[in-house]
Parts: sequence; C-alpha cells; structure tokens
Amino acid sequence: MAELRKIPASEVAFHSSKKDCWLVIDGKVYDVTEFLEDHPGGEEVLVYASGTGDATQSFEDVGHSSTARSMMSSYLIGVLDGYDADAQAALKNKSAASRGREASRANLDQGWESFTLVDFLLPLLILAVAVVSWYMLTFKSPPSED
Repeated sequence: MAELRKIPASEVAFHSSKKDCWLVIDGKVYDVTEFLEDHPGGEEVLVYASGTGDATQSFEDVGHSSTARSMMSSYLIGVLDGYDADAQAALKNKSAASRGREASRANLDQGWESFTLVDFLLPLLILAVAVVSWYMLTFKSPPSED
C-alpha cells in the first residue's frame, strides 16, 4: 500500500464547506464532499464536524455501523501531519477514567441532601397500611348473627 499523503491541520481547516468538505477521524483525513448528499444524518452534520477540526469523537458517539466504517476507506485522502495515535489513545483513556471518577464523586456528594421528606414518609405509610390490614384480617372477626 502506498504511503498516504501527510496533510497539515492548517490545510484541513480550509476544507469545511458544502462544496469542499474534509473530515479528520482518528488522524486520517477524508474528503467527504461527494458523500454529503447521501449522508443519512444530513450534510449539515458533516460540514459542522469538518469545522471542529477533529470529528473523531462525534463519529464515535453516533455509533456508526460496520458498513459505514468500511465506506470510509473510499474517501481517505491522507493522514493528519503530526498526529500521534498513541498519545490520542492515552488521552482518550485518561478522559474516560476521569469522567468515571467525576460521576462517582457527584453521586457521593449528593448523599442525604437528595432525599426529601416523602422519601421517608412513603415507606412508613405503606408499612402502616400493611400492619393495619394484617391486624384487621387476623384479629377482627366478622360480626356473628344470632
């Protein structure tokens, strides 16, 4: 396979319109201009993503099918100059780990402050109804007819 052309980010930035649209996904540069009209999410999504600089996260968040991923190779025109795949993977893993820690901290911080009076009274009310019902069914007999 031939060496892919190295494309600087400054050049990619010039290609973010409906008439000329390039995307960067995982350090690879794709010319998706011809695909804009066929994109199921609409052309605006791709044009917007091309303007963000790196569309990797947007592409991954949508959860594209294996068919969509295989179609990408036909639009590949080069690699982003200076892209370090190992550094990006480490950054992605670090970012995911920190999001998990932040979510855990947020759950712990809520603690008792998130409970309301109803959270305590409703179970007590249900317990009271259950005890009264049990008592009525067990110890109260229907009046006898003499």
